[in-house]
Amino acid sequence: MIGLTQVYALAGFVFAGFAVLSLRDSANPRRMRNALFWGLFALSFLAGDRLGDLGNGILVLVMALAAALGLGRSGTGASDAEARAASARTYGLRLFLPALLIPLMVLAGSLGVSHGGPALAALVDPKQATLVSLGVAALVVAALSVHLFRQPVLSPLTEGLRLADTVGWMALLPQMLAALGAVFALAGVGGVVGETVTRVFPMDTRLAGVVVYCLGMAGFTVLMGNAFAAFPVMTAGVALPVLVGRFGGDPAAICAIGMLSGFCGTLLTPLAANFNLAPAALLDLDDRFAVIKAQVPTALVLLAVNTVLMNVLAFPAHP
Repeated sequence: MIGLTQVYALAGFVFAGFAVLSLRDSANPRRMRNALFWGLFALSFLAGDRLGDLGNGILVLVMALAAALGLGRSGTGASDAEARAASARTYGLRLFLPALLIPLMVLAGSLGVSHGGPALAALVDPKQATLVSLGVAALVVAALSVHLFRQPVLSPLTEGLRLADTVGWMALLPQMLAALGAVFALAGVGGVVGETVTRVFPMDTRLAGVVVYCLGMAGFTVLMGNAFAAFPVMTAGVALPVLVGRFGGDPAAICAIGMLSGFCGTLLTPLAANFNLAPAALLDLDDRFAVIKAQVPTALVLLAVNTVLMNVLAFPAHP
């Protein structure tokens, strides 16, 4: 059965390819450091479950040391501005086709596994249908792009390395911050937060609990940089004991809208560097916080809408 193991293996092989290309990149004066960084990242995907807690801890520390010493930028996939402009003129809007195909293929794959009957469910793990579909879509779209735009076979890896080196250590933030949320959950931080919040903000009504949970998800995400890190803390502290336990809310709806509220916080924080600072660097913007400033109105409106929707949709109607 195709599941998370195969998706992790695919990601591991991609990062292993980055490590090999970095090692061979004579234009990068820090190629050894880059090769070590991406090689260890690949190892975490390929054999992280076999390394144990100590092994993974050492791996992360070595990666952090390599990043702290400074990573270089790949020249392997770089092409001059004139060549890029000429390619854009030649292919026009067709350049957007691969990017648009990925979400469509992921949606089709997820729905197909869910409604494709027992044969397809035996081939693909239904619990991981979305991630498996994303991995398949990435492979198909990479191959299609090479064919459509007449690029070298290795161009997905070389251009991927160029982008990865530009983002650098920020590529690790989603994993690290999600892991931080799991650590907080195991340490019982959610219970402490819940007790503190209920003392400071009386939640005698359903609306008050919803407001505290939605604002708390956004606020903790701003502080922690990732909604996946904030989710176990706020859900264990407020959503489950108050909104579900006391007011009888639908756990699925509450958690789904709560995550959307957390994503509103993601739009507002520089700690989500891979989302908010990296694009500014990639686009060579003078203001490194320009992306965040542009997202503030959208984040605030969405947060208000999420709060209203949770209060209306997540609780069964009482006769």
